[in-house]
Amino acid sequence: MTESSRINIGALTIDYLIDGAEAGTSGVFEVTVPPGANVPPPHSHTHNEEIVYVLEGTLRYSVDGEARDLGRGDSMYSPKGSVHAFSNPHNDLARVLIFNTPDIGAQYFRDVAEVVNAGGPPNIGALMAIMGRYGLVPAPPPNA
Repeated sequence: MTESSRINIGALTIDYLIDGAEAGTSGVFEVTVPPGANVPPPHSHTHNEEIVYVLEGTLRYSVDGEARDLGRGDSMYSPKGSVHAFSNPHNDLARVLIFNTPDIGAQYFRDVAEVVNAGGPPNIGALMAIMGRYGLVPAPPPNA
């Protein structure tokens, strides 16, 4: 990976492999999720569909309320508009490939990193504004 393609957001590491945002094509990035890492809240994509494929470890992934623990070689699909989320409640590091069509782009993650890595609790309003600019919609809280 080149220095510029690696993005750290808290304990998460994103290595962008193909950034298709500018051309409106598919994109691929690798995410490293340590055990217990803070992760994005459940959300949907207005413009993108997503596939997650596990390279190493176990990742808990949910789509529209169906949660599965995905191991090496497992995948799961999030259609556009579906509420999805991930976490790593396990003991080992998880590494996954994520495919977006069309791509959300590395700049989204750079923008989020700027807020999350600023120190102190993240500015939730700023994060929600970033999500909105890129077509991500936070899911309503359970029982809302």
